Order: sequence, then structure tokens, then C-alpha cells
Amino acid sequence: MDSFEDSFIYLPQAGDPEGGSEEMTPERIQQEVEHCKEVCRALEQDSVDLHKAKGAVEQRTQELRKEQELLCKKFELQMSLKRDEEANCQMNIFLAREENNKLRQEKEMLEKKLEVVKKRIPWEDPLMMISALPEKKMVFKSLVSNKEDMNKLILTPLIRYPLPGGSALITFEKAEVAQRIIEMKEHVVELSCGDELEELDRCRVRMQAAPVDILLPSAVEIGLSQSNRSILVSDLPNLGIPEESLLDKLELFFSKTKNGGGEVDRTEFLDDSGQVMLTFAQEEVAELLISRGHIQMQIGKTSYNLKISPCISGNITDLQLQPSRCPRTVLLSGIPDVLPEEAMRDTLEIHFQRPSRGGGEVDALAYVPAGRDGVAVFAEDAG
Repeated sequence: MDSFEDSFIYLPQAGDPEGGSEEMTPERIQQEVEHCKEVCRALEQDSVDLHKAKGAVEQRTQELRKEQELLCKKFELQMSLKRDEEANCQMNIFLAREENNKLRQEKEMLEKKLEVVKKRIPWEDPLMMISALPEKKMVFKSLVSNKEDMNKLILTPLIRYPLPGGSALITFEKAEVAQRIIEMKEHVVELSCGDELEELDRCRVRMQAAPVDILLPSAVEIGLSQSNRSILVSDLPNLGIPEESLLDKLELFFSKTKNGGGEVDRTEFLDDSGQVMLTFAQEEVAELLISRGHIQMQIGKTSYNLKISPCISGNITDLQLQPSRCPRTVLLSGIPDVLPEEAMRDTLEIHFQRPSRGGGEVDALAYVPAGRDGVAVFAEDAG
């Protein structure tokens, strides 16, 4: 730090060796004073500028400190969130591994069950023969005369029975023959028949016989609802024209307001019913037509009396099933693939027709070779 004397400016004196030979006159002294004042004003301005710069630096320093504190807080928050996220990731990984192990165990268990089910014979588990009920359109063509019959619906069963490879279904004319074949359980069938099988002379195969159990519907509950915009048109004339042409004539007729109709959205022939469903854009059209019951439709020079009925739709809300055993049908399993399909079918039919082997007259036979799958369809027994 400068000493106290360094803060003063010394003017050269007369006779001062450092002052030179120039004589200090009043004018010279005045010049030096002015010069010192200028230097002083410059120093003061520098001091003011330095003071302002110092304030700006201090203010910027405070701003930087605040930014530093904010960045530190953000950094700490991000680190905290990162730690939480890492902890959550670790937990999710742990849970995913646990779930994966659980699913793997369930998969192995289900695969084992599937293997067991594949090895089981279909008649041991009737539920394996249940398939999803297909959507079926039904049309009621007659009136109910007895109120007690209003809640009854007669169904004609059509059962599809899975037939695995290496098995056959035999239906006998008499139930007692089928029962006798089932009671014998195991049968030895000779394959030494026919010209093509001379080299297989005295060849025999063993197969097992079992009853055929199926599930039949015992009770069906259907929820019905009447359409607000659709009608059924029946008693249609047989004009010998394509269905599309007849639909066009009906749509044109019922779209006219003078005939009591309105704008038609859709026309559709109902399968195997001889009826047409018409759907209108507005509800009141269908309601008025249904209240009339009949309508006269002019086609060419002939007038036809068409019947108009409400359109009722329904869904199965409850279905109850009961097991039933086919009295005349036997399931044969364990048939090896050693003969062509037709030859094996003939061999089985010949064998089980012989009374000496407990058989009888065969009504029908279905055979599926090994390595293939089939489906047998059971209809209602008219006998």
C-alpha cells in the first residue's frame, strides 16, 4: 500500500536540481495546478466508474449465487427423482421377474394339463365336446293357440362330436348290439382279407370300444325384443323372378307414402322362411303397417294380399345341458394306421357285422386315420 506521502504531488522548487533550469513562475504554477485538477477530476471519474462497476459486479455475484442455489436445488431434486426412479425400476424389474416366474410355472402346469387332456379319450370328458353355439336366425311361422305353449321352444339337436385320429364311430341298427360290443371293451380285428392284403395274412390289431356320451340342451331361455323399425312380410307371391328383383319391387312399394310406407333402409330375405324383413328409417312407419296386418300389393295386373307381422329378435340368455349316451353308437380307439382309409373302413364293418364276434347289422360307420382329425355330426334319432 502506498505511503501517506505518495498521495501528494510535489511541485518542483526554484534551485531544485530535479526541477531543471526552468524557473517556476506564477503562470507555470497555475498551469501545474490546472493540470493537477484535471488529473483529480479524471481520478474521481475513475473512482465513480469503479464504484459503479463494483456495484454491478456485486449484483451479478448475488444473481450468480441465487442461480447457483437454484441449480443446486434442481440438481438435488433430480438426483432424488433419479434415485426414486431407479428404486422403482428395480422394484418393477423384481416384480416382472416374479410375474414371469409365476407365468412360466402356470404355463408349465397348463402344458402338462394339455398333454393329459390330449391323451384322454373324448368320452371321458363330455365338456370337451361342447363348442360355441353358432348364431342362427329362426323364424316363427305359426300362431300359438295354447297359452301354456307360449314359453316352450322345441329344438332339434345337431351335435358335432370331435373324432381324433385312429378312431372310428360305428352305429348299429340295434342298441343291444352296441351294448354288447361296449361290454367286451377290447376287440381283435383280423386284417387278412382282400386281394391286396395277402402279405398281411393272419395280421391282427387290437382296439378298444367305449360308449359315446354327448351333451344335449335340456332348457333354453331366450330374451325376445320387438324391433321398432322393422316388419316381416310373408305370403309373398311366387313370380319366378330372382330374389333381388322381388326385393326391389317390395322396397319400391313400401317406400311410397300412399301405400302407408316410408323411406326403406334395408331389405333382407330370411333363410328358409319365405319371408322378407323390411327396415324403415322412421319408427312410426313400421308401427302403422303392423297395425294393419295385411296390405294389397299390385304387381303387374295382379293384386296380392301380403301379410305384415312384427319383427322379433332374441338372444339366448340361459342354456342348460344334460349328458346323454348314444344307445346305438360305439367309439373305437387305438386303430393303427396300417391300411388305406377305405380298406380299414370295410374291414371294420365286416368284422363288427359278424354275430360270432358279438356284432350285428351296421347302420353307419365313420373312420378317421391316425394323424388326422374329424368331426361326426349327430342328428335326432327318428327311430
